[in-house]
Amino acid sequence: MRVMILIKATGDTEAGVMPGKALMDEMGRFNGELVKAGVLLDGEGLHPSSRGARVRFQGKDRTVVDGPFAETKELIAGYWLWQVRSLDEAIEWVKRCPNPTGEWGEAEIRPLLEPEDFGPDLAPGLREQEACLRAQVDARP
Repeated sequence: MRVMILIKATGDTEAGVMPGKALMDEMGRFNGELVKAGVLLDGEGLHPSSRGARVRFQGKDRTVVDGPFAETKELIAGYWLWQVRSLDEAIEWVKRCPNPTGEWGEAEIRPLLEPEDFGPDLAPGLREQEACLRAQVDARP
């Protein structure tokens, strides 16, 4: 099971305040544990929303909205992508995580959709399509 761990933004992360050395060291140790356990697939911090944009969809229309975005509770400061056996395992890993923002914080755990989630009629074709796309990504220089 693949899960995405979404680290919610705070006022500091939205202001571009970078974590201190102690927190970076703690996070480095935690990420090392994830790698050693074969859990970590990917993970990154994100710049504040002031450096981003949103594209809103309404039918065939597209509207671009530049950041910053007002509601911090709706924003993401970073993410991990993990391979775990279950949601319970992901929860246990998150409970061991250093506080990523150094203050109050929240991490959301969301399972990724897998080809099997789309039913037996679509799953085989989706599995092949996904494998082909992943091979193309992996082959990039």
